[in-house]
Amino acid sequence: MTEETALQALQKGSQQALEWMIDTYNPYVSTIVYNIIGQQMTQADVEEAVSDVFLALWNNSHKIRPGMTRAYLGSIARNHAKKKLRKSGLTMEPEDNILTLETSTPQQELEQQELRLIVQQAVMAMEHPDREIFLRHYYYGQTISVICRQMHMTPSAIKSRLARGREKLKASLMKHLS
Repeated sequence: MTEETALQALQKGSQQALEWMIDTYNPYVSTIVYNIIGQQMTQADVEEAVSDVFLALWNNSHKIRPGMTRAYLGSIARNHAKKKLRKSGLTMEPEDNILTLETSTPQQELEQQELRLIVQQAVMAMEHPDREIFLRHYYYGQTISVICRQMHMTPSAIKSRLARGREKLKASLMKHLS
């Protein structure tokens, strides 16, 4: 079964298609959820959040375009995990390298939206392994050691690909801002 056929079957209510999606994407979804809540909550909480993600997939399969299932699941997993943290009264510790920008005017909000679009386009223009490494590290919060294990690469290879990705992103931003 392919992602496209599974998605079509899922939209028709196929439980077999849902099982295929769970078998295929469970490690990915579990990793995202665990990276966000695994250190602060129990394994049962992690499993519950993962189950909620696949329930959302079941309920919203008609909204997903072919080829976008992985991105959809990643986004839902991140949002469900953060929501679970908020409900429990816990919060994520902010990383030192995360830039938070406060906007107070519509003009500033528009500028931030344009910057996010430029960054998204630059990241999506990266070649496959570089893009996946960049997203895993900066978007999903995976550590270099986790990425190494899952992608079967050395830490130095991951670090150099991240550095090259940052340089490409910087060049893209400089091009658009000048």
